[in-house]
This record gives sequence, structure tokens and C-alpha cells, in this order.
Amino acid sequence: MQIIKLGIIEDEPLVQENLSVFFDALPNTHLVYVAASVQEFLTEVPAGAIDILLLDIGLPGISGIDGIRMLKQQFEGVSIIMLTSYEDPDKIFRALHAGADAYLVKRSTLQAIKEAVVTVHNGGSFMSPSIARKVFDFFAPQAARKHNGQAEEALTPRQEQIVEGLVEGLSYKMIADKYTISVETVRDHIKKIYRKLHVNSKAEVIRKRMSGEI
Repeated sequence: MQIIKLGIIEDEPLVQENLSVFFDALPNTHLVYVAASVQEFLTEVPAGAIDILLLDIGLPGISGIDGIRMLKQQFEGVSIIMLTSYEDPDKIFRALHAGADAYLVKRSTLQAIKEAVVTVHNGGSFMSPSIARKVFDFFAPQAARKHNGQAEEALTPRQEQIVEGLVEGLSYKMIADKYTISVETVRDHIKKIYRKLHVNSKAEVIRKRMSGEI
């Protein structure tokens, strides 16, 4: 079996240690580098040095989600497995939209993490069962999501821009700055978007955009 070159970005010392000890002991895995931040990993690890990266979301400095595109740019062809305690749909879909190849929760066993690494390295994808269920629920047939037969209204061009901002993971202030409008105007548009799409959260808006429903 080909040796898997693995990197880890994780800021919790105990999790770092457990992962390091486990993967160091595997005969078919070479643990290249363990970093506590995206910035450290980008600085210390040369391009082409890793095949698979285990990446946390809640990190000092650049978050894991915000770092995905930078990491994919520096490490061409790398597959990124999110390993995090976050299970909310907003972060799941933002990570997948940014380019994550798999999504695991930290309570996963070491054997499950190993299985994910091998599966992704072989060209597959992998999700913790609880995450897969959330994704399935969000991408359930649209017919099951109808709201008393109400048709969705078309979004205005400005509302389309704001939806794109949400998908990109921008905050309300960042969206306001990008389009030179006030935060209150963004909030007002968000309320109208929710009403038009019959949704109650950013995650549902993102899900509809990613599934092509809007």
C-alpha cells in the first residue's frame, strides 16, 4: 500500500498528542507535520509535502473553514478532512462549499478517523453518521419541504449578492462593506430572503443555493 503523507492542524494539545501517537504507529502513514494554526502549517510545510490534511475549524487566527482555499492552493491535490466538534449545518455546508473532502466529529474513534483517511486517500468521501444525517435532511426532496404549497418569490439582484456572501461565509458587516450598504440594510434583506425562501436560518439558504434550488 502506498504511504499516506498526513498533516494535522489542531490546537488542542491532548487531541494533537492522541492523533500523533496513533498515526505515527501506523506502518502505511507518514505524519509529516502537526501545527496549531493554519498560518504555522502554511509557513512550515513545503508545497507537495502532504496527501491528506486533518483540519480543525476553531483555530487561533485563521479558522479552518477560511483556511481551506489557502491550503488547497499551497498543497495542490491535497484532500482535506475536517475534524471538529462543530455539528451545526451552517459550518458543515460552508466547509464543504469551500472544498473540504470529508467531515468528522471529534468524538469519532481513532479507527474511524483512520478509515476516513484511507477512504479519502483512495478517492472516496467520508462523513460521521451524525453529519451525514444532517446533510441528508438538508438535501431531502424539495417536495417534502413545501410550506403549505407556497411558491418562492424571486430574489432581487441585491438579495442574490447577499446570498452569495452568506455562502462565502461573510459576516453581515463584511457583506455590508463589500456592497457599500449598511449592516441594517443587510439584516433587512436577510429577513426578506428568509421570507421569500420560506426558511429560518443561514444554513437553509446555503443549502438551497448549493442544491440549485435558488
